[in-house]
Amino acid sequence: MSNLPDEAFRDTIGTIDEGGKRKFIFPKKPSGKFYEYRKIVSYVLLGILIANPFIKVNGNQFMMFNIIERRFNIFGFPFWPQDFYLFVISMLVGVVFIILFTVVFGRIFCGWICPQTIFLEMVFRRIEYWIDGDRGAQSRLARQEWNAEKIRKRLTKWFVFFLISFGIANVFLAYLVGSDTLFLMMKQGPIQEAGNFIALLIFTSVFYFVFVWFREQVCIIACPYGRLQGVLLDNKSINVAYDFVRGEKETGRAKFNKKEDRALTGKGDCIDCRQCVHVCPMGIDIRNGTQLECTNCTACIDECDSIMDSVGLPKGLIRYASEDEIEKKEPFKFTARMKGYTAVLFILLSVFVGMLFLRTNVEAIILRLPGQLFQHKGDKISNVYTYKIVNKTMKDYSDIHFELIDQKGEISKVGEQHFKVAKEGISQGTLFIEINEVLLESDKTKVKIGVYNGNELLETTTTNFLGPRSFN
Repeated sequence: MSNLPDEAFRDTIGTIDEGGKRKFIFPKKPSGKFYEYRKIVSYVLLGILIANPFIKVNGNQFMMFNIIERRFNIFGFPFWPQDFYLFVISMLVGVVFIILFTVVFGRIFCGWICPQTIFLEMVFRRIEYWIDGDRGAQSRLARQEWNAEKIRKRLTKWFVFFLISFGIANVFLAYLVGSDTLFLMMKQGPIQEAGNFIALLIFTSVFYFVFVWFREQVCIIACPYGRLQGVLLDNKSINVAYDFVRGEKETGRAKFNKKEDRALTGKGDCIDCRQCVHVCPMGIDIRNGTQLECTNCTACIDECDSIMDSVGLPKGLIRYASEDEIEKKEPFKFTARMKGYTAVLFILLSVFVGMLFLRTNVEAIILRLPGQLFQHKGDKISNVYTYKIVNKTMKDYSDIHFELIDQKGEISKVGEQHFKVAKEGISQGTLFIEINEVLLESDKTKVKIGVYNGNELLETTTTNFLGPRSFN
């Protein structure tokens, strides 16, 4: 934290003016070591994001989250609503990982990995710099009257932004309904696929609105991660931080004068050039300490290092560091809090991996028909059941049948005894189980049923078998 006494800045956000109206930000075009690293990471992630829904593994889309049809593919493996417990565990793992990651490294995810930041900073803003120019040119263009130059630049930019938003919407739709459905819509046209086409237009409008107008407000207002930051960070968390000890020293920051010795005057290394403010895409002053709006994008680090290099002062006035490292010169330590989160994360990961290995390719659910009691058939007792067989694989099972495993008896299915379950298909029906009365241990007996494909045991399940009550 800065040693400046005035912290009134925390009462407002950088994108709202004193009158409560939206204040648009025109950040300076960033450059430097970290920015080049971010470009590499961003474009690799963009390539992965765009390619994922169009890659097939064993006939399955690599990534698909079809909520409407309840079909999910993760890394080429199909998941069904019956696997919801895996989804819950994976979400818990994700939440704990985010907590641990934030406690240790702050909001590095926001600046380097978040799709919102990548699209805004590495796609839309770069196009904006190309069409409108850098910070000064953009500011002047915003104030400029609507003449031929402004109309031409605005229409060009908005048209390009719309095309990109439309492309993003197509990729997003491929994740939701599947790439095959998307290609079918392209082939058949918007009239026959009206529902998907309307969804495509809605997604395009949302993305266009976000990246043309809402922009950084997503991170400040809509994203819950920024709120998490406030309760997860502590003095030992590593953030993009201003070294206020070095920057302020005894007498505070001051403009640079090459004729004076700043060490003798007690002036800090910060020359108050405000370039770190001008380059910030969130419109904040990093010298005021950790703030809600900061996404740890490192633009201020690159800009400050460039200024320090030009005036002959050491780099690193703004850098990745914890508050304790800056103020107390303490090196990074893996604290008890971090160890606790790590232990919880390890336990959840172990449970998740174990459940993945226990997951079967075929899931069978056999339940007694509600409201039906047992029936006497001579010396045998009969119960009626409903069954559901879910084939989670990409291959057909053509010889499915049921057998009792731990009990002598007969299973008879209504219809064909041997049947087919298609790939990623579901088969439902009714079956009867008959067991000799003398073999029943009580009025409610647990029976184990095996689901076979030929001689191959695919799945086992248990159910209750009702019989006469004995009062002996």
